[in-house]
Amino acid sequence: MFYRPEDGHGLPHNPFNAIVTPRPIGWISSRDGQGRDNLAPYSFFNAVAYVPPQVMFASTSAKEDVDGTKDSVANIRETGVFCVNVVEYAARDVMNVTSATLPHGEDEFARAGIDKAQCEQIACARVANAPASLECRLTQIVQLPGEANFAVFGEVVGVHMRDDCVVDGRFDVTRFQPLSRLGYRDYTVVRDVFELKRPDD
Repeated sequence: MFYRPEDGHGLPHNPFNAIVTPRPIGWISSRDGQGRDNLAPYSFFNAVAYVPPQVMFASTSAKEDVDGTKDSVANIRETGVFCVNVVEYAARDVMNVTSATLPHGEDEFARAGIDKAQCEQIACARVANAPASLECRLTQIVQLPGEANFAVFGEVVGVHMRDDCVVDGRFDVTRFQPLSRLGYRDYTVVRDVFELKRPDD
């Protein structure tokens, strides 16, 4: 099968995000200019550079009560900071609760019953029991082609790792089994890990 996106795919559901998988989930916490916290999962998320460490996430839709985007992007525009929280398999249900569309300013931490902690380097909340959290300062917001498509880039200025996830000096993902996004309504979880050495190692 071949199709051009501009012509449509002819399938019951768009296969694009089922092809680009698995995708890590960035559970983005942010705070608006009035000090109200927000928490939302984004599957268009990844690390983009080592030195300095940088990450990005993309928002691809808008809310009626926010000007042309969603709460996360609007908040980050206001404050210039955000935090990426890693989602473990055990948090799949509460993570899903935070994907609901709530009125602007309503706290998803409270709605989902998630304990929050304050970040160290930025004025933002984080998921207290997350396996890891990355405190970020905004570097740029890029408007992408298409309606309400924005990519948010940030430099990581603080890193939290849960103690039980650090084993023999390494961050061990098998200790918490990170959740990843597939297409449609599907998810997967990382349980098996293997190592490949590069030819130049």
